[in-house]
Order: sequence, then structure tokens, then C-alpha cells
Amino acid sequence: MNKSKRIITPNNSIITAILVDGSFFLKRYRQVFRNGKNHTPDTIVENFYRMVHKHVANEYLYRILFYDCMPYLKKRHNPITKKVIDFSKTTQATNRLQFFEELKKKRKVALRLGHLMDSKDWVIHPQQTKDLLSGKISVSDLQESNVKFDLKQKGVDIKIGLDIASLAYKKLVHKIILISGDSDFVPAAKLARREGIDFILDPMRNPIDPSLHEHIDGLKTTCPNPFQKDTKQYEYIE
Repeated sequence: MNKSKRIITPNNSIITAILVDGSFFLKRYRQVFRNGKNHTPDTIVENFYRMVHKHVANEYLYRILFYDCMPYLKKRHNPITKKVIDFSKTTQATNRLQFFEELKKKRKVALRLGHLMDSKDWVIHPQQTKDLLSGKISVSDLQESNVKFDLKQKGVDIKIGLDIASLAYKKLVHKIILISGDSDFVPAAKLARREGIDFILDPMRNPIDPSLHEHIDGLKTTCPNPFQKDTKQYEYIE
């Protein structure tokens, strides 16, 4: 047991930091919240804020750190139709920007933004790739929606890891709650636990590899259960 000194709050309460993998949260949100696919950015932010605060209860909230990337805002030619696609005007881009603006208004929320790596390549969706390889369709059968521009997040995982290490080494919190479904956090979680931090994982009801239990201090989910008919108890906006 690590016996390093910890910070003391006036009421001697537990200090908790909540770290959120933004792309994971938004993907799971559409699956676990009723009508989540149709929610506006401000509704998503309200539900997010209520969800994370259910983790804190009577504890002292240090900060909510939200990790994501700015949307892609450039123009590219679709290889199927040769049309120019202005990504800055897509619903996905405008909604993400509005989501960030609403998030900034919330108390104790800090955005940690990485960047999207532009590979300048388009890729065929997996189902159409299978159909091409099996001979069910030919290249001439591909539609505009069958391809997507290849973008990869950069800098998000390292920011999460660095913040976990900083919180642990500086003894800023007693507990870290990570909302994520990625096992890349394991090295940082092990470091935090060695420093005496209580490390909790919230996978938003997404199944995790059983081996991950070895590297965390517990699982806790505060999002609604999509298989439970009565969701009123969660006080979420639909």
C-alpha cells in the first residue's frame, strides 16, 4: 500500500477525476441512450453531464477531462462520383463543433484535443470489400456511400496516459474514473494504482476483456441500460 501524503479537502472528502475517451463515449451514447442517434448536441451534453456526476455522488469532483479530436474540415473528391465533399459542412462536423461549444460551458469540464491524421486515402467499407472479394459486386457497382475518407486519431491516447500519470504523481486525486473501452489505458492504470490511486473503469455497458479486471480496482457504469424499459430513474433527456 502506497503511504504517500494525499491532499486534504476541507471536509476530508475523496477527490475524484473523471477522464473520458470522447469518441468512445459518443459511439456508445448512440447505442445505450433511447433515441440517442437523433439527439442534438446540447441534449447529449446535458445527458453526459448528468451521467458523469452520478459517479461522484458525495465526493469532491476535481475535473472532467474530455479527450477527442477536432472534426475534419477540408475538401476532398469522392473517388466514386468525383464530387467535391466539403467536410466542414457535413452534419458530423457541425454537430461535433456544437457539442464542443456546449461542453465548454459546463463547470469543471476541460477539453483535451488531439488531431486527425489525414492519410489522403479513401477506403471501401468492410461489407462492400467482402462483396467485391467474393464476386457479388464489381467496382462499377460501388456507390458514393460505400467509401469513406481514411482518418485516424492522433495524440488522444498519449494525452490520457500523461494526465493519469500527472494526477497520480502529483497526488491531486484519490480516485480516477475512466470512461473508455480501450485496453491501451492499462500501463497508465497500473502506474496510478502503484501510486495508491483508486482506478475505476466505466465501459458504458460495453463488454470488456476479462483480463482487464486485473488492472483496475472496479467497474462502475452510470449510463442507462438499453434493455431496461423504465429509464425514468436515470433522469436523462430523450
